Amino acid sequence: MIAVLLALALQAPPDLGTRKAGADWPSFLGLQRDGTSSESGVAPWGPAGPRRVWERELAESYAACSIQRGRLFIFDRPAGKFRLACLKAETGEPLWTYEYESDYADGYGAGNGPRCCPVVDDDRVYIFGPEGLLHCLATVDGKVLWKKHTTDDFGVVQNFFGVGSTPIVEGDLLIVLVGGSPPNSPNIMSGETRGAGSAIVAFDKRTGAVKYKVGDELASYSSPTVATVNGRRWGFVFARGGLIGFEPASGKIDFHYPWRARSVTTVNIANPVVAGDLVFVSEAYGVGSAVVRVKPGGAEAVWEDGRKRDRALMSYWNTPIHAGGFLYGSNGMNADADLRCVEIATGKVKWSAANVRQCSLLGVDGHLVGLGEDGVLYLIKANPDRCEVLSRTLMLDSKGQPLLQSPARAAPVLSHGLLYVRGSNRLVCLELIP
Repeated sequence: MIAVLLALALQAPPDLGTRKAGADWPSFLGLQRDGTSSESGVAPWGPAGPRRVWERELAESYAACSIQRGRLFIFDRPAGKFRLACLKAETGEPLWTYEYESDYADGYGAGNGPRCCPVVDDDRVYIFGPEGLLHCLATVDGKVLWKKHTTDDFGVVQNFFGVGSTPIVEGDLLIVLVGGSPPNSPNIMSGETRGAGSAIVAFDKRTGAVKYKVGDELASYSSPTVATVNGRRWGFVFARGGLIGFEPASGKIDFHYPWRARSVTTVNIANPVVAGDLVFVSEAYGVGSAVVRVKPGGAEAVWEDGRKRDRALMSYWNTPIHAGGFLYGSNGMNADADLRCVEIATGKVKWSAANVRQCSLLGVDGHLVGLGEDGVLYLIKANPDRCEVLSRTLMLDSKGQPLLQSPARAAPVLSHGLLYVRGSNRLVCLELIP
């Protein structure tokens, strides 16, 4: 045990943080990849919103930031180059930047910047660009440790909006939703693109060597998640055509549960949500949500929206938050969305609130912190009986304009009491918990 702890200490860079209460947020949707935080002390804020600590102008991107040991990592694209910036999390002071050139261009006008947030693991940080270039860098100075071009290596046919599924570290593996295809495969719009056994690829996190590749699915914009269910470690990937349940250490697939609207232009985006042995998936293009109960070797449907006239929850790009047997999430697309509470075991809608439009959510201390696509910041009580909005603020800049410009789609990040929110134009650090 002492040898293991010593090895971990040698891997971890110095901690630059001074706020010791709370936890790091090293990956997409936090430590558990479920958008929830274990921190406490959240209280309603005044009309101006929580106290502003620092802010930074951003170039083109959709990616949220990640934080570990007092370092904040943010991935964007200024002047045609992709850039990973490392800052002091508490002050915004720059530490280093890494840039690389790319000719990636989105074919649907949805922006040319990164979609995936950085993933931090001790002395390494991983970035996954929309063109499929996967980097492993040193957290202390940005030195490139290894890189792989997944598009070239696995024959990936460019998806509608490029690569947008953030990888996950599990043990010694970096698990990536790649979605490769055979050589000379047709365009994704043909509806005839097929997989080639590399839906999920696990790399050695230190060397980049391929440890396994499995599955004939194509990639989606949902990110892999892992969880322990009844004493067994599980991996879940909501790929283009449905949910894959697998053993993350070996890649052995337990089941594939088809879940996708029929139109060729549909995409699955929200992460699977795990609650005990139940796994929830949802999309916004027609079929809505489903819950399956998993067990080694398979999964069975508990309830499905696809067989009902009224959909319980149609999640677009926001992953719903699970708390106490209930799901809280945005239902529908854009201006037509509402906030809903749904019982995960039954699919029963407990309430819907049309006054809270499309937003990303963070679950903390019995509350939901919401960031609307329009830049409005919400504090909502996680109450299955009714929607309780405790605070609602549109933060303004010195010119009286919205501080966070639309579209503000990245989920809020909470680390050591500081809340990090971003719009299309800037990243802002707020003191949520004094």
